[in-house]
Amino acid sequence: MDTIILATKNRHKTRELSEIFGGSILLKDLTSIDFNKEIIEDGNSFIENAIIKCRTVYETVGLPVLADDSGLCVEAMGGKPGIHTARYGGEGLTDVQRYELMLREMKGQTNRNAAYICALVLYISPTRFYIVQEDCRGTLLESPVGTGGFGYDPIFFTPVYGKGMAEISEEEKNAISHRGKAALAMKNLILNLNIHKANNYGKKL
Repeated sequence: MDTIILATKNRHKTRELSEIFGGSILLKDLTSIDFNKEIIEDGNSFIENAIIKCRTVYETVGLPVLADDSGLCVEAMGGKPGIHTARYGGEGLTDVQRYELMLREMKGQTNRNAAYICALVLYISPTRFYIVQEDCRGTLLESPVGTGGFGYDPIFFTPVYGKGMAEISEEEKNAISHRGKAALAMKNLILNLNIHKANNYGKKL
C-alpha cells in the first residue's frame, strides 16, 4: 500500500479524502507526523497554494505529499472569497461566523450563483508532480440548513440533490463535491502510477 503525506491538519479533509481513497492508499496528515513548520500560502490561485503546501512539507519529509487548496467563489462577489475563503472576515472566526458574515453581505442579492473549487496536487518530487482541479456548482441559500458538513456547507445549495450541502450524507457529498471529484480523479491517477519510481524517493534534493 502506498503511503502519502497529506499536507493538512484539518481532520475533516483527512476523513473525506481517506473515505474516497479507501484502503488502497494510506494517508498520514500533518498531525500524525508532528509537522510544525509554518506554511505561507502566498500564491495567486488554488493550484499555486496547493503546490506551496506540497513543497514546504516535502522539503522536511522527503516523501510524496498530497495537498489541496479549496474555497468558495461567489459570482456576485466577483469570485471572492476564493483563495481567501478560510480567512474570510479575518483570523479567528468560526465557520458559523464566516458564513453568517457572507449571508449579511449577500442580503438582497438576487444572483446567488456560487461554486466550490478544489485544486489537488500530488507532489512526488520537485520535478514530478500532478495536478487535478474540480468544482461543485450551486447557489447560496438565504439561511443555513442541515447539520452535516463543515465550512460554508450549511448555506450552499446543491441542485443535484435539491438540498443544502449540510443536509446530505457523506457518501452523497463525496460523489458531487469539488474535493470528492478531485480526489476520485487523483485516486485513479495514483493507482496507475508507481510513485516509488522517483530516483530520489524518500530523500531531499
